[in-house]
Amino acid sequence: MYSQVSNGNDVAELYRVVDLRSDTVSKPSEGMKRAMFEAEVGDDVYNEDPTVQVLEKRCAKLFGKEAAVFVPTGTMANLLAVMVHCDRRGTEAIVGDLAHIFLYEQGGAAQIAGVSLNQIKNKPDGTYCLDEMKKKFRGLDLHEPITSLVCVENTHNMCGGKVLPLNWLNELSQICHKNKIKVHMDGARIFNASEYLNIPVSKIVENIDSVCFCLSKGLTCGVGSVLIGTSEFIASARRLRKALGGGMRQVGFLAAAGLYALDEIVPKLKQDHAIIRRIAEAIHSLNSKIFRIDLENVHTNILMIHITTNKLTSGDLGARLKIITDKEMQDGVKDKHGKSIIVKASGRDWSFARLVCYNEITDDDCDAAITKILYVLKEYESLL
Repeated sequence: MYSQVSNGNDVAELYRVVDLRSDTVSKPSEGMKRAMFEAEVGDDVYNEDPTVQVLEKRCAKLFGKEAAVFVPTGTMANLLAVMVHCDRRGTEAIVGDLAHIFLYEQGGAAQIAGVSLNQIKNKPDGTYCLDEMKKKFRGLDLHEPITSLVCVENTHNMCGGKVLPLNWLNELSQICHKNKIKVHMDGARIFNASEYLNIPVSKIVENIDSVCFCLSKGLTCGVGSVLIGTSEFIASARRLRKALGGGMRQVGFLAAAGLYALDEIVPKLKQDHAIIRRIAEAIHSLNSKIFRIDLENVHTNILMIHITTNKLTSGDLGARLKIITDKEMQDGVKDKHGKSIIVKASGRDWSFARLVCYNEITDDDCDAAITKILYVLKEYESLL
């Protein structure tokens, strides 16, 4: 990708931008846009959009469940799952303290559904202690809320795209079901987990009560998520979707993008994993005292660059990667076409910077990103 920038002399020059902030910045391909343009549509609130119906039925079959419902966002999908499973006032859901549901969905479970979220500490691999989970089950004492749901996240975003172990998932489900507690999986990137484990998504969720996944992340669609479960669960979710403003009309063109993604993008996820692995190995090879890569646990398309000094923040690193300095120009930090390089990374109040790969990132982009990142990391090594 190339853009224009003006230097201090207002001389415009081309440079390469490699945007690794998130797979949410991915865009539909020409083939996907063509599928959207040609889609047959109808009123989905009347359940008359044929393309939406095809997507929902296909997803239900893929995941080995009875039914599915197409929704605008993953946040809505998770909220619907909480609302259906926690269908009485005074109930709660147990979630990891690094879960997207807890950190980045505005506390919608409490704000909108009236359901409290009881946190449990996530381990670095995205799991949590099952003995501790059992101790958090509540409801026998009249002073306590009733635990109705446990949520898991797979792959785990804040744990660096980690894939949850199947044996842990199955043991968790067994414990929950024995205690009449439902299990929901925020599977925003579950197809990445499927690729990593080399098993179908149905195998991952065979003991899970409900699951959702995002079309608008690594699957490159502009809009959409799918929530999947039993027919009864989905009927309730569909009704609540309307109350949340998620009833949509002629949206077959969005569903068509989803169908295209299942056919054309999912089989290519291994390429995203390979590119992130290359970047991870390049950084790891520096043997830096300041920047650390947990190479063993780079599972999918997300990479965390851990920062071990308090003299530098992830925001600082992200800002530097977007700058082309005079020294950098003098040192000839260029891509193979002779273009200066900008890398966009995510950095908030974290102790790490996050890089995420997606379908539009090419091998050339990867090479350029490695060139820029290694230069900047070495620069910090010499300064700190």
